[in-house]
Amino acid sequence: MQTRDVHGGVHIHQHPATSSLVIPHQLPGSVRHFVNRSRELARLTTLLAGRDAEPHAARVAVITGTAGVGKTSLALHWAHIFRSHFPGGELYASLHGYAAPAPTPPEVVLGRFLEDLGVPTAQVPVAPERRESLFRSLLADRRMLIILDNAVDSTQVRPLLPGTSRSLALVTSRDDLTSLVTQQDAVRVRVATLPASDAVELLRVTTVDDRPGDRVADLRELALMCSGLPLALRIAAERAAGWPALPLGELVDELRDETARLSVLTADPEYGTQQEVDAVRSVFEWSYRALPEEAARLFRLLALHPGNEFGLPLAASLAGREPSRVRALLEILVRAHLLRRRPGGRYEFHDLTKAYAGERTRREESEGERSAVVERCAAWYLHTVDAAQRSIAPHDSWPMDDRVPAPNGTLHFAGYQDASQWYQAEATNLVDCTRAAADAGLPATAWRLAVAARAIHMHQNTFDAWRTTALVAVDAARTAGEEDGEAEALESLGKVAFQAMRLDEAEECHRAALAIRRRVGDRRGMAVSINALGLLGLRRRQLAEARAHFTEALGLFRELGDRRWSTLLRSNLAEALCELGRGEEAVALIEPALTDFRELGDHAGEGNALWLLSWAHREAGDPGRAASAIAEALALAEARDNQLWRGHWLAESSRVELARGNAAAALRQSRESAEVQRHLGDAAREAVALDGAGRACQVLGRYDDAVELHRRAVAGFRAVDARWQLAHALAHLADSLDGCGEGVAALAAREEAAGILGRAPDPDVG
Repeated sequence: MQTRDVHGGVHIHQHPATSSLVIPHQLPGSVRHFVNRSRELARLTTLLAGRDAEPHAARVAVITGTAGVGKTSLALHWAHIFRSHFPGGELYASLHGYAAPAPTPPEVVLGRFLEDLGVPTAQVPVAPERRESLFRSLLADRRMLIILDNAVDSTQVRPLLPGTSRSLALVTSRDDLTSLVTQQDAVRVRVATLPASDAVELLRVTTVDDRPGDRVADLRELALMCSGLPLALRIAAERAAGWPALPLGELVDELRDETARLSVLTADPEYGTQQEVDAVRSVFEWSYRALPEEAARLFRLLALHPGNEFGLPLAASLAGREPSRVRALLEILVRAHLLRRRPGGRYEFHDLTKAYAGERTRREESEGERSAVVERCAAWYLHTVDAAQRSIAPHDSWPMDDRVPAPNGTLHFAGYQDASQWYQAEATNLVDCTRAAADAGLPATAWRLAVAARAIHMHQNTFDAWRTTALVAVDAARTAGEEDGEAEALESLGKVAFQAMRLDEAEECHRAALAIRRRVGDRRGMAVSINALGLLGLRRRQLAEARAHFTEALGLFRELGDRRWSTLLRSNLAEALCELGRGEEAVALIEPALTDFRELGDHAGEGNALWLLSWAHREAGDPGRAASAIAEALALAEARDNQLWRGHWLAESSRVELARGNAAAALRQSRESAEVQRHLGDAAREAVALDGAGRACQVLGRYDDAVELHRRAVAGFRAVDARWQLAHALAHLADSLDGCGEGVAALAAREEAAGILGRAPDPDVG
């Protein structure tokens, strides 16, 4: 695929990792005994016609209606009928638009969709707009069905829509999503409560196997009391089917008594009319009172989980029972339509049943018991995420203390893959649980949970979750009065800011963490913070300051006998020497560091040392050795299927090839690096790769292409405020402009570059 603003045959190719054919089939099961809705089904089916009439317009259906009216059932029923029309597969996401604690952000859903479409986790872009762009690129040539369930508003939905008419999106919401109709030309399908005849038919077909002799009059009365809402009708039907020997009239009298006994709720437009609210609540109560006590209590306890979806291990821990017994109880709740079964052995509440469960919990569980369950839930996540971090990022994991005891049922993982899968399923719950722990008066648990997840966020590229939990952790640690926790949380926040190029914010956080660590005498923490300040110096091209910080931190780690951190600091010092062009000195530091990383089994450190070794040999005038080193690094990236590494190290390999006189190979590798970085959302490194591609084009005499590439690099460096890199890209642009005979423009670019370099804070920079 040729980029829009590059001319003359310079193509940016998609890496195979993002184009491998993955066909997801994510449709949840359709409901049994679907009744009528023929008009609504026909309205949806019209979207299958005229697909090619407007190929650049997305096809969207908005299915709206009150809570419990059957919007999701309609969408899934239609989807299962017509799934053969979508050979590219189906994607499904519950957006939790009306569920506590908050709707799912679209960028989170996009991240999951990209992984489901075959994009490696490490290659999912950080920036939301880049996730959106990549998602639409992957869907452009596919015919897919996307179901977006329970949306809160159009803003949540819009980034998740396909970009062409080949695919179709079905959106369910209580909101009318008017802007999707007016701006995206979405087809709106309103779902009303079932008419009496259809409501009776739904009750009849659902109960006929267990209660074939029920009178139509009794079925009609029961349907009337359910106000025509399919959710209430299905729950009532299950209740009736569970008592086949009891005349339906007596069950109707029970429900009538239940309705009269309940206090009338205030009508809420979010949940429907007063009659609909009362009907749903009455049926919930009626069904709930028929549950075995063990199942009813589990229902109440699960309401204290901060999210809507959970797995069996968490449920077993909250209940304090064996998983086999809890699985049986969960199935009782599923059969009663109070829970829904999800793929992967997981379960979820309908948001109406979650609200009702919370009400029962507040009524029937003491405040002390509720607090104990919330504490047990937070502790379960804390100790499970600790086990996950040690499998996912053993060299970067935070050593957790024993302040918060581990509850029964905490998970342990066989290796990286198991831990990563657990994290993907629980990522949203981890954020919600961190907030919930802080809100529930458990600040010591909240900050530890955020810090324990830090290494996972860093390795999984989940910067939104990382920043959100780090902010919670800072306040929680201060509330807990634990200065070591505050320093750890500030370190997390500083690292996130560093990744986002908010360097002033990063410095503020790291200096605040360092001040705390000096005050409490945490020498290891001091060394970590000082190293972070050194990395800031590198990013800002304050090389003398960076070297001073690295040297100080190295001394502390040597005193502490920390071999890995000492090795990391020697690598950082070598990077500063490479920036200064002192390649031979850098080689002397890197070669023993490389040996140490290999003995430690630290693959990330090993690859980084090989990258630095290539750079150092290149600066020392030995491109042959540089080529050997960077080839080893790239082989390591390939073996680990790590696109973060591959994209970064390809840019160095391009520089090596240029130094060896292989400009064509350099151009190929630079454009591959640029494509990977674009998908990752790293604008700074994408600009580096584009600048390298421009330099290769210069050598090849393709000055028009070089000008366009350097201009893109300049724009990228401006966007992230990377001034030193901007100056050099401007100088390279000037050279290319000279080649095109545009002397005036070249002079302007050189003058801007000279002005930036003249303000460089380090005398060695040039």
